[in-house]
Amino acid sequence: MIHRRATCQCGAAAIDCEGEPVRVSVCHCLDCQRRSGAPFAAQARFHDASVSITGDLAHWRRTSARGGVSDHHFCRTCGSTLFYRVAAEPGIVSIPIGGFGDAPLPPPVYSVYEARKRSWVAIVGDAIEHHD
Repeated sequence: MIHRRATCQCGAAAIDCEGEPVRVSVCHCLDCQRRSGAPFAAQARFHDASVSITGDLAHWRRTSARGGVSDHHFCRTCGSTLFYRVAAEPGIVSIPIGGFGDAPLPPPVYSVYEARKRSWVAIVGDAIEHHD
């Protein structure tokens, strides 16, 4: 079984994942751009049963303009987002792929909110679903 570990910047919080992610995706919405501090956010989704979380985490709940709720969990020491959960996807935990460092992950298969995508960004690949 494949084991991957994502950590915050200071190493005080971690999430251990067993097996392959349910999906690796990219989101270009403004909320994800703000959350990640980048032109898009990339995350790997795992089933709750496949993850183990350690560390002292803070929590913040966000309600989007469309009414969607997400719960964000981040390190109390360094502020790095360790993971988040989307109410519309029960049983799934989303982990920013940057937290995995250089651990190999499958490429993204889903790119969403592309109407908000920066003109100089290209998400390429044969198997990627593109959605506005």
